[in-house]
Amino acid sequence: MKLKSVLATISVSLLALVLVIVFSAPTAAQKTAGQQKAPDKAVSKKAAGGQDQSEGKVAKTVKTPAPDKPQAAKKPSTAPQDADYWFDKGALCATYGNDRAAIKYFQKAIALDPNRSGAYFEQGISHGQLGEFDKALALVNKAIEMEPQNGLYLYGRGRIYLISGQEDPAMEDFNKAAGLDDEDAQAYLDNVVRREPAE
Repeated sequence: MKLKSVLATISVSLLALVLVIVFSAPTAAQKTAGQQKAPDKAVSKKAAGGQDQSEGKVAKTVKTPAPDKPQAAKKPSTAPQDADYWFDKGALCATYGNDRAAIKYFQKAIALDPNRSGAYFEQGISHGQLGEFDKALALVNKAIEMEPQNGLYLYGRGRIYLISGQEDPAMEDFNKAAGLDDEDAQAYLDNVVRREPAE
């Protein structure tokens, strides 16, 4: 019993560490990039031969940027303008059970790339995990409209139907997905056939 408790504590600690690293990585990279910009300007000024009258003035302006300049007041954007970035954050949150955060990140990915069917699908799955079946089905249906031959999307919709208590449409989607060579749907159907009592 104690070993399970220790393993659970280690697992939670590692998960927390991974999340801290993942979610703070862009901020740390931007800070580092901002710190490197000032020395680069001094080096390029020296290389161009555009020094002030003394070396001291160049070093002084590099160390203390003028506060009244608009460039010094601007902060770099903390929100990358890349749908992949937000999609990956959403997938990570969904993997670890934070479906509310995942939904927000998938929405950001969709805002940047409205043709990304996977973001609609994953957002729908997260809504399904939260028991919001109407929203889930609407989003997964949107993904299926965009890629009707994607067996994974049909399997996902089948899972939503199944957990919402709609077994007939679920089985219909599982059969369609299996027909499109979706391995999860095929495995599910094989498992259901094995469980059915022999007549």
